[in-house]
Amino acid sequence: MYAVIDLETTGLRTSWHDRIVEVAVVHLDETGRTTGEWCSLVNPNRDLGPQHIHGITAAEARRAPGFDQVAGHLADLIRGRVLVAHNLTFDAPFLHAEYQRVGIDAPIDQIPGLCTMRLAPHFLPSAGRSLGECCRLAGLPPHQAHSALHDAHAAAQLLSYYLRVAGSPPPWTTTATAATGLPWPPITASPVVAVQRREAGHREQHFLARLVDRLPRLQEPEGDAYLALLDQALLDRHISATEADALVVTAETFGLARVDIEHLHRSYLGSLAEVALEDGVVTTTERHDLDEVAALLGLQRSDVDEALAAATNIPRQHQSSGWRLQPGDKVVFTGAMDPPRSDWEEQARAAGLLVGDNVTKKTRLLVAADPDTMSGKAKLARKHGIPIVHPAAYQKMLPGLAVGAS
Repeated sequence: MYAVIDLETTGLRTSWHDRIVEVAVVHLDETGRTTGEWCSLVNPNRDLGPQHIHGITAAEARRAPGFDQVAGHLADLIRGRVLVAHNLTFDAPFLHAEYQRVGIDAPIDQIPGLCTMRLAPHFLPSAGRSLGECCRLAGLPPHQAHSALHDAHAAAQLLSYYLRVAGSPPPWTTTATAATGLPWPPITASPVVAVQRREAGHREQHFLARLVDRLPRLQEPEGDAYLALLDQALLDRHISATEADALVVTAETFGLARVDIEHLHRSYLGSLAEVALEDGVVTTTERHDLDEVAALLGLQRSDVDEALAAATNIPRQHQSSGWRLQPGDKVVFTGAMDPPRSDWEEQARAAGLLVGDNVTKKTRLLVAADPDTMSGKAKLARKHGIPIVHPAAYQKMLPGLAVGAS
């Protein structure tokens, strides 16, 4: 009877190329009883927009199906039903635009639907526009806003309330009849695996666990390419999901088993310990940095102790302090940032850096609100091997830039 939908999107306007990043559908029968539900993240193949609102990370969305993969299944969930949403004039155009983008003229814009927000003045005269406020006045429990499934459930409960108050038959019987008979073009419903949001506190499996545990270790593992990628990944002391995938692929390409990678990780940590001991003293900050890197590499604090002990027996010599920004380097920013991106760009110029609008081969660093972003800038950066770091990590680089300048 009813298909109650809710969407999370990268922004507010389809004309700005905003996309759907999560879609949920809850089915109700004519009495308002829930008969089914479906929800999935959707890979928008672009930057995710205001992540502080919808709370979806690129690490989650990048593994989700694209809209072209869910289009058929979603059509089956909507076809022949009354489309319902809280603010239908927002959700319906987004759905229609997504179908058009994949070459399907779905009759979303023609479906006679119900908007629980527009119906509120009839059933809840003192209610405001928000879904939460309408639910509160209807005596419904609070819900997690800006989560498609939670919002769809809340809108479905609100519609059920309206149905109870309206009685039978409801005043929109004509609308329901028209929606049932609306013709849809044939759409192939391919099998699709829904990808759900991660639960709060969820931790990704360490990427080492994804490597083949093959023995014995190679005597001369082809580790240079892997270590070069590791250098880039650890630049911001964070291994993003995208970087973890790249490390696993590189290891597999060169036939490196888990034991090979563990050996390379220990060697890498040993090199960092040598750098920390160049002046004969390991500061609290340096020790914290070594512990942080060890954790990212799947190693323990005891491994740091061993690395430092081994490094004390190595003759000190001048070594490169590693990757750092230099005055005149070109940096590019991407994603929704707080403070605004313009503030970050102004700060970069004041520090002697060049700020670019787009990523080119001459770009030295891409600063991303989410290092796993699928924005066009990030795709070019990965293609050219340009490091991508979080704004917090970028800020830590600025003092080193001042030292380099002096």
